[in-house]
Amino acid sequence: MTKVSVLMPVYKTQEEYLKKAIESILNQTFKDFEFLILDDCPEDSREDIIRAYNDNRIVYYKNEKNLGISASRNKLLDMAKGEYIAVFDHDDISNQQRLEKQVAYLDTHPEVGVLGCGMKKMSNGKMIKNPLDSHDIKVALMGYCAVVHTGSMIRKEVLTKNNIRYNEFYSPSEDYALWGDLIPVTEFHNLEDILIEYRDFSGNTTHNQMQRMTQKGIAISSNLRAKYPNLYNEFKMTVPHVEYIKLFGLIPLIRKERIGKKTKFYLFKKLLILSKKTTAKF
Repeated sequence: MTKVSVLMPVYKTQEEYLKKAIESILNQTFKDFEFLILDDCPEDSREDIIRAYNDNRIVYYKNEKNLGISASRNKLLDMAKGEYIAVFDHDDISNQQRLEKQVAYLDTHPEVGVLGCGMKKMSNGKMIKNPLDSHDIKVALMGYCAVVHTGSMIRKEVLTKNNIRYNEFYSPSEDYALWGDLIPVTEFHNLEDILIEYRDFSGNTTHNQMQRMTQKGIAISSNLRAKYPNLYNEFKMTVPHVEYIKLFGLIPLIRKERIGKKTKFYLFKKLLILSKKTTAKF
């Protein structure tokens, strides 16, 4: 049995970005994987670019018609033969040891069905790190997508046993919806390692569909908060509540910030002048 299925949907990807994404997978230190690439743009395919790589681990498919991202991801899931599913987007770069480190963790932690990692934005070098432990991740999911999708590895058995798939209704936030569906059936973990370089540019999905992603994200978090009120109550304790004491009613002089039972006071928003525990509400 193949250990890992790397799943990468493609849609009008710039040639340079696509080549770097493909090569970052082919150059992995871990070798036991199949690399399933599905082109969802039949009228403007990237077949010649992909087939130029003479590597029998690459399995290339092309949709006869455009299906959209969620349907394409589900099609890839159906074709995958691996024990683990490595999700990867067509314009990002995987660290050379990504698969090796993720497989090693899942092999020794059978209770974990979703494994994420740290991520670096190529545009500015900013490091994105999410909570590490399962409970903390589930709490964070009440407010945002706390697992980097393009750097995630999923135990396929968890998906098949629970009949969980990508939900097209929530595209392009189908990843966040998937994590929400998996909350009651498995444990999560995020590795501290930065294993993904994320290509944050004006032509990617995040930029092109920002408004729709925001709307769908709000809908997902609202559903999760209603479904898991205890987790949401914990999440609220991590969110700062802020008010300002203004000079002459106009100039923000003191920033009062409460997180859980701790209140901090800042002069001119940044200079910490007092920190104390409190149970008072604003």
